[in-house]
Amino acid sequence: MYPKPRSHRPLIMGRNGAVGANHPLAAQAGLDILRNGGNAVDASVAIAFALGVCEPMMSGLGGDGFYHLFMTKSGRAEVFNGSGPAPQAATPERYRGAIPLTGPLSISVPGSLGAVFAMHAAHGRLPWADLVMPAIALARHGFAATHTFCHFAAENEACLAADERSRRTFLGHELAGIIRQPDLARTHEEIAAEGAESFYRGRLAARLARGLADAGALLVESDLAAFNAEMQAPISTMYRGFEVRQTPPNSTGFVLLQMLKIVEHFDLAALSPAERVHLLVEAKKRAFRDRETHGGDPRFGAVPVELLLSEKRTSAHAAAIDLNRAADLPVEMEAAERDTTYFCVTDAQGNAVSGIQSLNSAFGSGVTAGDTGVLMNNRMAYWHLKPSHSNHLAPGKRVRHTMNAPMIFKDGKLWGVLGTPGGDNQVQVNLQVLVAMLDLDLDPQTAIELPRWTSSQSGQSANFPHEGDGALTVESDFGEEVLGALESKGHRLQRVGPLEGPCAMQAVRLMPNGVRVAASDTRRDGWALAY
Repeated sequence: MYPKPRSHRPLIMGRNGAVGANHPLAAQAGLDILRNGGNAVDASVAIAFALGVCEPMMSGLGGDGFYHLFMTKSGRAEVFNGSGPAPQAATPERYRGAIPLTGPLSISVPGSLGAVFAMHAAHGRLPWADLVMPAIALARHGFAATHTFCHFAAENEACLAADERSRRTFLGHELAGIIRQPDLARTHEEIAAEGAESFYRGRLAARLARGLADAGALLVESDLAAFNAEMQAPISTMYRGFEVRQTPPNSTGFVLLQMLKIVEHFDLAALSPAERVHLLVEAKKRAFRDRETHGGDPRFGAVPVELLLSEKRTSAHAAAIDLNRAADLPVEMEAAERDTTYFCVTDAQGNAVSGIQSLNSAFGSGVTAGDTGVLMNNRMAYWHLKPSHSNHLAPGKRVRHTMNAPMIFKDGKLWGVLGTPGGDNQVQVNLQVLVAMLDLDLDPQTAIELPRWTSSQSGQSANFPHEGDGALTVESDFGEEVLGALESKGHRLQRVGPLEGPCAMQAVRLMPNGVRVAASDTRRDGWALAY
């Protein structure tokens, strides 16, 4: 068993509602909505907008998102897919063999706003405009720069400095400096009054398009007008009596489900910590090779989820794992942590949302769309250019997303909601926290704060040119005994300090007596609240 150390943060508990988000101000916005009579959907809308303002390096109106919803009364489970497609002008030939990581040519159609608006239209309780108000206030009056913001701004200084508006807004702030975004406040006011329609097919769309044209982007007004969010059914699998639901393709949520089905063949609780880490890493390697072969937009080619989660496939992967030796398994086709944000909400009625949204890299493309204040994504960097690849670029096609938003059910009832940002690392960390909670019976905060690992296979990285160093990144507080045992099995370790590994997990578990137990990662600015 893992040791059960005292966590750095207390469990946050309440019986009426709970939220976890990657910034305290966004978590507070969501809890305020719950206390004022809103449901989980209403709180999620407020959190999604607030995160886009006070965590601008991770998400915003210029990015994408997936919102996984469960409504207790109807028993309905839905995923609102807000991933935008490649612009019509974004052909493989246009990129001449290389996709830029940042700048105007890295911009894809943003979809998160369309999905949030559709989710609220279907299931919201409070007026739409009320839910945008916290973000308007944050943008107009400003928020204080955190250590995390300062770190990412410094790390991406060159990208932001290349765009005059982005430079003025996001650079030059020290810790606790106030960051104001008046243009973005006005844009949010227009969205509060007119909804998402203005952003995609109205006056705001025209302003966005003009700003992007001035910057040299391929995205034009007709690309925005063609976008509509898609409502999908979640995919799921059983794991040790629990049903784990996930966001379907073009999300790669199926990778987490496949990893769970592979490791279900082993008694994880009976293994030593080093044996358990080794097994999880080896399962991850095999699932990521399947991801590389099959992950893509199901509108352009079938993604065989049932095959990938089948007993035949997962048992074959399990049987191929050598418990004593690490396998060298580069991904088979052409082939970093990306920067995203996650939140989860449960309300008094048991409704829940698992939400994830992203600009892709920190501060996305670095391009602010004219006077709208909208910082645009760099999601084009996720495409592959090899024609035979399942994630091959095509105009109007949605890219393969690492974003995924799980939920867990037991005997048909909601058991927990969790997730994290982190690109290729997302499903790896989701796997570790789920195993800690389901196999080792740890509470969510302890599970989140356990020492963490992430594996990088050659050719794996989500961003072009899809490299990978083959290392296993490990937090040093695993201890020398565990780390030495992993090295003896052939893992090439890259050591980082305690709590310095990637991702920023949020989780809420529903206890049998109705108490919501909320937890938040200490590795970034996340915060959990309940009442």
